[in-house]
Amino acid sequence: MAALITLPLAHTTAAAAGTQTCDTANAAQGKPATASSTENAGTPASAAFDGSTTTRWSSEFSDPQWLQVDLGSVKDLCAIDLDWETAYGKDFQLQASTDGQNWTTLTTVTGARGGTASYDVSGSGRYVRIYGTARGTGYGYSLWEAAVHTTTSPTGPVQGGGDLGPHVIVVDPSTPNLQQKFDDVFHQQESAQFGTGRYQFLLKPGTYHGINAQLGFYTSLSGLGLNPDDTQINGDVTVDAGWFNGNATQNFWRSAENLAITPSNGTDRWAVAQAAPFRRIHVKGGMNLAPTGYGWASGGYIADSEIDGTVGPYSQQQWYTRDSSVGGWTNGVWNMTFSGVRGAPATNFDSGPYTTLDTTPASREKPFLYLDGSAYKVFVPSRRTNARGVSWPNTPGTSIPLEQFYVAKPGATAATINAALAQGLNLLFTPGIYHLDQTIDVTRADTVVLGLGLATLVPDNGIDAMHVADVDGVRLAGFLIDAGPVASDTLLRIGTPGSTADHSANPTTMQDVFIRIGGAGPGLATNSVVVNSNNVIIDHTWLWRADHGSGVGWDTNRADYGLRVNGDDVLATGLFVEHFNKYDVYWSGERGRTIFFQNEKAYDAPNAAAITHDGIVGYAAYKVADSVATHEAWGLGSYCNYTADPTIVQAHGFQVPNGSGIRMHDLLVISLGGNGQYAHVVDDTGAPTSGTGTVPSKVTSFP
Repeated sequence: MAALITLPLAHTTAAAAGTQTCDTANAAQGKPATASSTENAGTPASAAFDGSTTTRWSSEFSDPQWLQVDLGSVKDLCAIDLDWETAYGKDFQLQASTDGQNWTTLTTVTGARGGTASYDVSGSGRYVRIYGTARGTGYGYSLWEAAVHTTTSPTGPVQGGGDLGPHVIVVDPSTPNLQQKFDDVFHQQESAQFGTGRYQFLLKPGTYHGINAQLGFYTSLSGLGLNPDDTQINGDVTVDAGWFNGNATQNFWRSAENLAITPSNGTDRWAVAQAAPFRRIHVKGGMNLAPTGYGWASGGYIADSEIDGTVGPYSQQQWYTRDSSVGGWTNGVWNMTFSGVRGAPATNFDSGPYTTLDTTPASREKPFLYLDGSAYKVFVPSRRTNARGVSWPNTPGTSIPLEQFYVAKPGATAATINAALAQGLNLLFTPGIYHLDQTIDVTRADTVVLGLGLATLVPDNGIDAMHVADVDGVRLAGFLIDAGPVASDTLLRIGTPGSTADHSANPTTMQDVFIRIGGAGPGLATNSVVVNSNNVIIDHTWLWRADHGSGVGWDTNRADYGLRVNGDDVLATGLFVEHFNKYDVYWSGERGRTIFFQNEKAYDAPNAAAITHDGIVGYAAYKVADSVATHEAWGLGSYCNYTADPTIVQAHGFQVPNGSGIRMHDLLVISLGGNGQYAHVVDDTGAPTSGTGTVPSKVTSFP
C-alpha cells in the first residue's frame, strides 16, 4: 500500500522524451464523470471531481464497481490521488483508455486501507478509471475526491525510431499459422465499419504459398521489399461483400500495396468502394472488381500497378486508374477514367463510360515502408511529369531511415508530436486512434507524415486537426481524420491563407488521406480540407460527410464544404467528395485541374428551401468560382439521392464560369432511383434526369 500523504503532491517522472514534471494541478477537476452505480442521488460520480472534500461519490454495496472521468483529450498521466471516505476500496485497479472502451491497467492495488493515498503511474489516456474489485467494508466504494495529474511538455529531445507497436503484424514466409493470423484479424474487422480496431500487415520479402489474405475494415497489407516483385503471394488478397449480403458499396477504409499476387484461380477479387487504394501491385493474372454475385459496387482506385490479365469491373459504378498497365478492361457502368495507363480502353464517353488520357500531367507515388537488410526505411518516390505506366523497378527517389521518424503510438500527445516535428523528425503513425488537444503543425519542408493501418486522428474541443505550412515537398499519406463532436473550422489545412510561393519543382502531396464527419459518432466541421498552397497534388482522397452510422443528421454532422482550393496550379487525381451541406468542392485557384471526380449530394437535405441559394436550388457538387479564368477537368460524375425529400430538383451538378480558359470534359449526373432530379448537367447545359431509372445525363465538352 502507498504511504498516506496530503494532497496535492508534486511528482517527477522520467519519460522517453526527457525528464518531465508531474503537474500539481488536478486535470480531472470539473470534468465529466460516470460510474457503474451510485448509492443515491446525493452521491453522484461528479462529486468526486468537484474540488470539494465535503461532497462524495458512493456506489451500491456490491463488487465490482467503477468510477470514470473524461479528461477531454489524451494526456500523459503521472499520478492519481485518492481521498477515501470511511467506505474504501481494498483491491482496485487504476486504468486509462484513449476511447473509453479499451482499457490499460496503470497499476493494481491490493490490501489498501483507505484514507488519502497517491499512486505514481506511467501511461496515456483521455479516460481514467478506478475499477474496484473488493471493498474494505460492508458498504460500497466512497470517494471524497480523486485527482489526476499529467506531465508537462517534454524538456528533452524526442527520440526517433523504435518498434512499430502492437497492431503492426510483421510476418515472413516461415511464420507459423500465418493464415490464421489473417483470418483472426479479418473475422474481427469484417463488419466493424465504425469500430476502433486498426491493423497493418507487413510482409517481409519472399514467396508466400497458399495464402488468402481477406481484408476487412481498417486493415492494410503491404510488402516490405523495395519493389513489388520482392514479395510474392501465390494466393489471393481478397475483398468481398459477404458481410453486407453481396453489396460492396460500403467496403471502405482498407488498402493493399507493394507486392505481387499470383491469384489461385487466375483472377484476384478486389470488390471495394471508396477509400480502398490498390497501389504498386503486380497482379500475375486478372482482377475482378465486383463482389460474388455481382451485386452493387461503388469504387475505386488503382495506381502504379501492373495487371497482366484483364480487369473486369462488372457492377462497379465508377473507377479511376492512374500510371499503370492492364492486359485489358472489359466494361464499366457510368464513369471509368484512366490517365497514364498502358492498355486502357479508348475514350468513348458519348456512348460509353470511358475517359482516357494518355499521360498524367504530374504525379508522385506514395511513400512506403520497406526493409533494407534488417533496418526499416521509408522510400519517398520522386515527382514524375507526363507519366505513363508503372514507376518500378528502380523507382527514382530517396530513402529515409526510421530513426528520422517519430514513431507515434496510440496515446501519444499532440504536444509530443509537435515537439518531434519541431526538432526535425518526420512522423509515422502506427495503427490506432489519436485524440488531439492541439493542432498538429507541419512547418518543415519535405516532412513526411505517413500512417499505417488507417491511423485515425480525432481533433477534440473544436480545434483543427492538422496545419501544413506553405513550404516545399510535404508528403501526407495513409491516414484518416475523424471530426470531433465540437465543430472544427478546418480539419486539414495545407498552406497558410494568402500563400503565394511557387512549389512547382517540389509540390506538397496528399495521398490516401481521408476525412470523415459523423458515422462513428457526431462530428462537425465547417471545412474538411482547405488548400492554400500552390502546386499541391491531391492524389486519391475521400472526403465524406456520413450518410449512415451513428451521429448522422442534417445538423448533427453538419459540414458545409468538402474541398476548398484557393491555391493556384493544384492538381487532383482521384477525387471522391460526398454529402456536404453546401458545396462539395469549391475551387477558386487559377489553373486547377481534376482527373476523375465522384460525388453524391447529401441524402438528408430536408427540402429544396434548405439548399436554395442565390436563386439556385441545390449547391453544385463541383463549383469553380466566377473569378477563375482557367480551369480544366475530365471524367466527373455527380449523383443525387434525396431520400428525405425526393421532390427536390437540383439545378445542376456542376457550376463553372463560361470563359475561354474553362474546359470541362466528360461530365454526367444521375438520379438514383428517382430520389430527386437534376435540371441540367453543368450550368444551364445538359438534359435533365427523369424518372426512376439510373440513366446518366451527359455533357462531353463544356463550354
